[in-house]
Amino acid sequence: MFRFVSFVFGLLRSSAVLTVMMVIAVLATPAVYAQGSAASEAATATTPPAASSIAPPPAHVAGAARVEKVDNPYGLAAMVAHSDWVALSVLFIVGIMSLGSWYIIFVKVIEQAKIGGQSKDATKKFWDAGTVRQGADLLAINSPFRFIAEAGLDASKKHGGMLGQIDLNTWVTMGIQRAVERVQSRLQDGLAFLATVGSTAPFVGLFGTVWGILNALTAIGVAGQASIDKVAGPVGEALIMTALGLAVAVPAVLGYNWLVRRNKAVMDEVRAFSADLHAVLLAQGSLNKA
Repeated sequence: MFRFVSFVFGLLRSSAVLTVMMVIAVLATPAVYAQGSAASEAATATTPPAASSIAPPPAHVAGAARVEKVDNPYGLAAMVAHSDWVALSVLFIVGIMSLGSWYIIFVKVIEQAKIGGQSKDATKKFWDAGTVRQGADLLAINSPFRFIAEAGLDASKKHGGMLGQIDLNTWVTMGIQRAVERVQSRLQDGLAFLATVGSTAPFVGLFGTVWGILNALTAIGVAGQASIDKVAGPVGEALIMTALGLAVAVPAVLGYNWLVRRNKAVMDEVRAFSADLHAVLLAQGSLNKA
């Protein structure tokens, strides 16, 4: 009997201990789960994302980077935006000079090339005609060689009255010479503008530079700051004026010298034609008198 009671008592005691252990395990399970979740979240936060899942930078950040690359606070656009009416007037004048110079250069080159073609045409057609009148009719209406031929014909026909007192040779020479001078004057149109631009554009740009530096120094003096970023920008913008003036003057001077040389070659052909025409007209006049 005593053994049985001891056995039952031991069984109850073992059951009580087991029950207490189960209760403790149940109560400790949420805490352990919470700690595991926290550790998992911490590991997830510290683990770097994969290369394929890296998100692109925000749109406003990329836009700001592009704006910083394009926007130049010391460039020509900034100078135009912050310039007064004097600087803008200088820029306008320099721009007109540049456009006019390039226009004249292109137009004169085309005109000289056209006269060169008309010279070849006159050499092929004019001298094979029977008379000066027939040869002139074979040339283009706007050809300077036809203009000279018709001037010589008019001089030979109008040799009468008071003009008849002048020697035919002298009178025809005067008529042809006037026509040659008109052709030469026509070829020189626009060259005076190129010469003016080539000699004055650097000084126009220099005036803009002086004016810009004056305004820059005034602004620096008012602000009371003479750091390199305050000085380099305004002074650099002012020096752009000088660069623009030189950029306009150099093509104008080169174009002027080149066109003058080409004009000389064209006028040599015109004078040679006029000399031959003069001899032919005098020969025809002598034959008509005979």
